[in-house]
Amino acid sequence: MADYFSFDGIDDKTLRREKARARELRQSRWWKEKIAAGLCYYCGAKKERDELTMDHLVPLARGGRSTRDNLVCACRQCNSRKKTMLPMEWEEYMARSRKRDFTE
Repeated sequence: MADYFSFDGIDDKTLRREKARARELRQSRWWKEKIAAGLCYYCGAKKERDELTMDHLVPLARGGRSTRDNLVCACRQCNSRKKTMLPMEWEEYMARSRKRDFTE
């Protein structure tokens, strides 16, 4: 079983730079259009704008960057559950959750 929470991390300077870039992108027209759609990338649920957050597909802590191709809208619930998982780890987690829900 994969250890979803072990990673080397990134240095403080890089983390600050990437978080600043994410803040800039949150103010962009691109992000405002993306969030206006109101859909969570992970669960597909329709949400109000204030219920959506910016999530890094590949988390900063795992080497991801604040670029348009690495940022998605996620509902607070999915973003909280995803934590620092990579996309493949998230899919495995969701598959196990669906299997567990089905067998219970």
